[in-house]
Amino acid sequence: MTATVTPQPATTHTIVCTETLRTSRRGLLGWTAGITAAAGLYAAFYPQMAASGAAQAENLPQGLRDALNMNDVASAAGYLSSTVFGLVVPLLAMFFGAAVGARVSAADEESGTLDLLMAHPLTRTSLLLQRFAALVAAAAGIGVTVWLAMLALRGPAELGSVGIGQFAAQCVHLMLLIVCFGALATAIGAVTGRRGTVFAVTAVVGVISWAAHSFAGQIGLDWAAYLSPFHYYIDSEPLRNGIDFGGVAVLAVASAVLVALGVYRFNHRDLG
Repeated sequence: MTATVTPQPATTHTIVCTETLRTSRRGLLGWTAGITAAAGLYAAFYPQMAASGAAQAENLPQGLRDALNMNDVASAAGYLSSTVFGLVVPLLAMFFGAAVGARVSAADEESGTLDLLMAHPLTRTSLLLQRFAALVAAAAGIGVTVWLAMLALRGPAELGSVGIGQFAAQCVHLMLLIVCFGALATAIGAVTGRRGTVFAVTAVVGVISWAAHSFAGQIGLDWAAYLSPFHYYIDSEPLRNGIDFGGVAVLAVASAVLVALGVYRFNHRDLG
């Protein structure tokens, strides 16, 4: 007697995550290329900055140099920490997290296609978590790509004083910064269901948190810097000291809490 095997439907445990990555691949590749190109372009200027940048930085007010971390631009780690990984890349990463996080649930809800998704054997929790998992995967891709770009420039741009592991540590911190802002955008989208609101609020919070991290000490509000994700991202100087496990843990826990709040609200809100 021959047993008949009934074909099983494709699992929904990962299909939303993989489909999100597939359908968004052009946008994700564009963001990855843009962030990596910006990082590489600024990193390539290090030899010129090492030769004359220190003197130029001394012309700036001390408070501004402290705020922008420009007291050691003559060293490779100091230059990269103040420009590439201290300003340009994290701000682009923040906007990436906001843009992708806005698509986790708010884009479908706003366009009216969420009902079509929910018609499948898929819970709201699974939808949100799988979409967020796709964001985490994209963030990891950006981190790896930037790391490879820094290694490619390490010789030509005279960045050899920064070790391979230290570059990796900085890129791990970068990945978690993206995830943190993506989690914030995911939570806001789960509450509001409006993509424009998600991007705007996340971007405003990001800019304010960057300003708090950079300038709080200049106005006597040192404690405010500890409320900013940027503090846990860069202040431990990963390019010199490697991974800061405390900072990484704070960013990871904050992301998990934000996503959990988003899931709770998404499950208890009328999406009609």
